[in-house]
Amino acid sequence: MFCRVNRLKLKVHSLTGRITPPLMYQAFRNVKRNRGAAGIDKVSIRMFEANLQDNLDALMRELKTRDAFQPKPLRRVLIPKGKGKMRPLGIPAVRDRIAQEVLRLLLSPIFEPLFHENSFGFRPGRNCHQALERVLSLWHQGYKVVLDADIQGFFDNIPHSVIMAGLANVVADGNILGLVERFLRAGVIEDGVFKPTTVGTPQGGVFSPLLANIALNSLDWLLNRHRLHLVRYADDFVVMCNNRTQAEEALILVRSHLENELKLKLSPEKTHIATSG
Repeated sequence: MFCRVNRLKLKVHSLTGRITPPLMYQAFRNVKRNRGAAGIDKVSIRMFEANLQDNLDALMRELKTRDAFQPKPLRRVLIPKGKGKMRPLGIPAVRDRIAQEVLRLLLSPIFEPLFHENSFGFRPGRNCHQALERVLSLWHQGYKVVLDADIQGFFDNIPHSVIMAGLANVVADGNILGLVERFLRAGVIEDGVFKPTTVGTPQGGVFSPLLANIALNSLDWLLNRHRLHLVRYADDFVVMCNNRTQAEEALILVRSHLENELKLKLSPEKTHIATSG
């Protein structure tokens, strides 16, 4: 999946040993800074902080012991999305948010160097304004035919197997892989009813954006190998092309990779080819 890693046959071992008290405190501070509501256990950040050291110590022991940590189901809420639609968000328990942040702090520095430079979503030091600047730069270079693509229900439909394969291609620590997989399969509570999660990574999860970038990294590098200029922000992306024929070929390539390798589909309503300038 990751061309550089496959070529060098690199694997990262023993991430569990990097789970230390300072990392736990850093994860808690990050979660506290982002605020957020309580999960299904109704434990707020303030309540968790009231006995912070004991709570973090207990959580650290569980995270470092294989199969000991069991995340709680997410609390499902719906927020307005526009045009009368609603977007589901999954709110983890505070304890689980801290655990997810620990995993994000461990995994992000490993995967960041492997991501393509034209991926801008949810990455340190990158933002949507830079993505737009890159699009404008390519436009001024003459790439004025645009494949504007959107993956249909990406966060809800990305297979767990795709995410785990992307992780396992780089990470060889079975405990860490097990933690991620248990988070993916934690399920949700909606209107008091438990629903299993067999696909997808929940919007609202602390490390869902990182997992999304890991899953889509193969698409970024595939287009790079075909000398196509992709600019991606999470699951929204454009391919800047010289002419319509190139854009149509890019569409075929993207659709084939998504459907055959990632088991995803493009949104027909939001995917189109446009010419500007």
